[in-house]
Amino acid sequence: MNLNEDAIIKKAQKGDNDSFELLIVAFQDKAYAIAFGVMGNTHDAYDMVQESFIKVYNNLNKFNFNSSFNTWLYRIIKNTCIDQLRKNNRKKTLSYDATYYNNDNELSFQIEDKKNSMDAIFEKKDSISLINSSLEKLSHDHRTVIVLSDIKGYDYQEISELLKISLGTVKSRISRGRRRLAEIIREEGTILD
Repeated sequence: MNLNEDAIIKKAQKGDNDSFELLIVAFQDKAYAIAFGVMGNTHDAYDMVQESFIKVYNNLNKFNFNSSFNTWLYRIIKNTCIDQLRKNNRKKTLSYDATYYNNDNELSFQIEDKKNSMDAIFEKKDSISLINSSLEKLSHDHRTVIVLSDIKGYDYQEISELLKISLGTVKSRISRGRRRLAEIIREEGTILD
């Protein structure tokens, strides 16, 4: 944001919903990039951004301007995502579109997609699925910088400031992350044209 950020935050702290909405609009792309970097998929990232902004709204009066709003928001999003990952590790969840096996009998999809055949869906999404699954196999640090740089379009300096790491660390993580991502993609299979 700009120099008016503090004034907007103070108005939002006093209950001005328009000011809070300005904060959401200004930071929603960064929030999504952070959440996607931790969660590794679009659906969970959007859920975590929404949950994080609810926490920001409920706790905005606790923001004391000792750090930048960007840093404060980053911590809330990261902690919200980590808490969710911990919850997910405690309970096993099933996907509606996955194939399940039960006592040697294959159970097909729980919800049938009548609009498109599974073959058509797989053909359209094969490359995207390969990249997403490969991204999920990267370490958290490498996935975060790759998403911020290659998907969200942040430059190295912005990533350095956002993650509070040196510019050299950003460059190193991106280089190693890209190299590892290419290895994973080669191991998983080739991307179809």
